[in-house]
Amino acid sequence: MFHRHLPRSGGPFRVVVAVILLAMAGGGAARQAATPSPTGGLVTRDAPGMLQTRTPSGRIDQNNPFFQSLGSNGRSCSSCHQQQDGWTISAADVQRRFVATRGTDPIFRPVDGANSPLADVSTLAARMAAYSMLLDHGVIRVSLPIPANAEFTLTAVDDPYGYASAQALSLFRRPLPATNLIWDTAVMWDGRETNLPFKPPMDAGIDVGDLRLSLASQAMHAVLGHEQAASAPSQAMLDQIVNFELPMVTAQIHDNHAGQLNDGGAMGGPEILALQKFWIGINDSLGNDPTLDPFDPKVMRLFDHWRNPDPARRFNPQVMARTAIARGQELFDSLPIQITGVAGLNDATGKSLIPGTCGTCHDSPNIGNHSVAAPLNIGIADASRRTPDMPLYTLTNVKTGQVIRTTDPGLAMLTGKWADIGKFKGPNLRGLAARAPYFHNGSAATLRDVVDFYDTRFNIGMTEQQKSDLVAFLSAL
Repeated sequence: MFHRHLPRSGGPFRVVVAVILLAMAGGGAARQAATPSPTGGLVTRDAPGMLQTRTPSGRIDQNNPFFQSLGSNGRSCSSCHQQQDGWTISAADVQRRFVATRGTDPIFRPVDGANSPLADVSTLAARMAAYSMLLDHGVIRVSLPIPANAEFTLTAVDDPYGYASAQALSLFRRPLPATNLIWDTAVMWDGRETNLPFKPPMDAGIDVGDLRLSLASQAMHAVLGHEQAASAPSQAMLDQIVNFELPMVTAQIHDNHAGQLNDGGAMGGPEILALQKFWIGINDSLGNDPTLDPFDPKVMRLFDHWRNPDPARRFNPQVMARTAIARGQELFDSLPIQITGVAGLNDATGKSLIPGTCGTCHDSPNIGNHSVAAPLNIGIADASRRTPDMPLYTLTNVKTGQVIRTTDPGLAMLTGKWADIGKFKGPNLRGLAARAPYFHNGSAATLRDVVDFYDTRFNIGMTEQQKSDLVAFLSAL
């Protein structure tokens, strides 16, 4: 039976209301402007400090089709991929854009920005309600049908917006960053734009093979779908977009407390990141590195030089901040995690318990994504974690009658396989601080929420100090 309900009222819009009231009282709704960097690329401010993007030319080419509206609704690629948000969007910046334009910025379009394409957007109050998921979680609504050959059927829908069905599930997902793409092992959360066989570079900067085809396909479908173009852009335009995105490297460069993240022997920032070696399977924790080198659990080495400060300066505020980042890096590399119940990992290896660390899944050295395409289900879309503003789907296995309730079937919407329900790829970790909220559905508002999720999900038992140090490290990436 399919259940549809009116949108739940209550607190989801209170942050936006507060921002609007502040703006009406004279508060700032202005956007953070980009500042030229002395080392090339551009630097923008974020909560913990500054984020830098590196490009081959040392500038951002605003004339590229990436910044042009190629469809019918005023959007461009940059509508959902903003430099100051780590080349995606942040919920905070979306809220500022709503205030500045009263909800008419091109990102606010019913086609996929609204909770339902049928939502009323005729008044300011109506737009606040219609775009609540985008405003609160920074998510775009992806509409996909249950595959015709699926091993499951949709037997119930609880959609607070009264739209979702087997022909068009409403799947709320964060736009992925349009930077650091040369280290991608899959394109899109569910990998649906990944051309196989996938051939990213053996080292940063060389020909990227099928990654280029994947990104061109993604750009074409974005123009046709998100921008509502009547026809596909030319191959020349697609090539220009891919040529703009592909070389970009983005990372945190400055911390408000620790200072420059490439000082004192540290290796933060995009200039050093651009030199990072990578190939499919590098340092794979399950032994799939084509070089046959064993997995090195010391995945991150960016802040090794900050581990042992000069005793005479250990109480200096900047030194203390740097030491906290180094402690967080050590926790990332060595804090024991008993990995259980992760589809795509425990079942794939036949091991109900895998002793691991953060680097078991985030194994690409100094990058932090999985070095092979390994979509996993860590439980983000489980019914137990569903919030009232998120649709819930009941899926039934056609052979066994087994039932799963989920907010997003993930990879299973592509493959139709029961075992793929809830699986998503892990994103690149560099430049994290600028692009809150986190996870595919924006369910973690802060990096502390991310750390808390893993702590409870795997019963790690972290101390407050450990959580604080991990957040300091992740904020410095």
